[in-house]
Amino acid sequence: MSAPANLNTDAASAIAEAQARFTTANPNSQAQLELAAKVLPGGNTRTVLFYPPFPLTIAKGEGCLLWDLDGHQYIDFLGEYTAGLYGHSNPVIRAAIDHALDNGIVMGGQNQAEAGLAGAIVDRFPGIERVRFTNSGTEANLMAVSAARAWTERPGVMVMAGGYHGSVFYFAPGGSPLNAPFPYVMGSYNDVDLCRNLIREQGAALACVIVEPMQGGGGCIQGTPEFLTMLREETEKSGALLIFDEVMTSRLGPGGLQGLTGITPDLTSLGKYVGGGMSFGAFGGRSDIMDRFDPSRGDAWPHAGTFNNNVLTMNAGLAGLSKIYTPDVAVRFNARGDSLRQSLNALADKHGAEMQFTGRGSMMAVHFRRGEIRNVDDAMAGRNELRPLLHMDLVAQGIYPAARGMFTLSLAHEEDSFAALEMAMEEFMISRGSLLGG
Repeated sequence: MSAPANLNTDAASAIAEAQARFTTANPNSQAQLELAAKVLPGGNTRTVLFYPPFPLTIAKGEGCLLWDLDGHQYIDFLGEYTAGLYGHSNPVIRAAIDHALDNGIVMGGQNQAEAGLAGAIVDRFPGIERVRFTNSGTEANLMAVSAARAWTERPGVMVMAGGYHGSVFYFAPGGSPLNAPFPYVMGSYNDVDLCRNLIREQGAALACVIVEPMQGGGGCIQGTPEFLTMLREETEKSGALLIFDEVMTSRLGPGGLQGLTGITPDLTSLGKYVGGGMSFGAFGGRSDIMDRFDPSRGDAWPHAGTFNNNVLTMNAGLAGLSKIYTPDVAVRFNARGDSLRQSLNALADKHGAEMQFTGRGSMMAVHFRRGEIRNVDDAMAGRNELRPLLHMDLVAQGIYPAARGMFTLSLAHEEDSFAALEMAMEEFMISRGSLLGG
């Protein structure tokens, strides 16, 4: 799809024009959504994938490329919201899955690959001495928080505004009526004094603080060293557990962000890419806590799940960590992501556009404002009504990002992919300059 001849109108008119162009270009995706809506509410089973006027239906993926039902090709910068680290057709991952398929799919017993994957995880992440597997990051966080409440024999759970820990731990503005019914106390991300006081006020009622060391869905907002250090110190003083949700951020360094920051949590949740691109989640941490899941103990906590150790995920995940995403690769890959983010911010400066790219390594998000962004309130202060326009314009130029303005790199990307993103973003900054302050 070629870049549109954009008009510098008001934002609402520009979005309407872009969506009309999108609708004309994608009749098959529109028809597919209408068909799906007969059996799926809104034709959808993942809320995050929906956007107006209708989402593209993806028909094929190869390397870092995607094709939709209408035959358009895109460079994939959504990256399955960080799960797609290895791209869509990595031969090592494919061989591991084929090997697993050759030996049976659902075997109802323990298999060798689960111990191998567990060992690779324990070796990589400083805060994980023992680990157990689940099927999603949501499930991993539910188990980690539940374990913290059982261990401390306390009820309270401290979360951060703008945090996202899965479909039943949703703390974006507006919240969710479907959240797990725990007694929550809400902190403000990167507000050291406020959160310190909240932890002290909760005292013996607080079981845990669960936090992303960089908020992912909240806009790729990094936790400051002062903030994360305070959480570690105050939870230790109060007897509460510190849980790092590294479902997304575990890809940002050889040992996740905990390895880069030197801050070791009591429990860690994982998901996304660690399963080699298959359905995956895990929670782990201190051996004294995790050993309560040892089923040979008389006081064991139960934890079941038919597909916790499914052979496809176990083999794909082990191949990915041991053969592809080695520590050296993780360092180089995320350094390239930092360079790309800096280049995009330089383009915004060049064109006087009121937008910036936050994040770290291979994860970043766009915000339509200048100035420091420390939490969701800062992020919401920007001109977020421009995100749909950016999304439509990038899709028209063959770039496939998250509709909410998140960009994730994969190992399948090469320099021409990064150059294409830079060119498309600069075209947006130029053609929409009157809306961006440029």
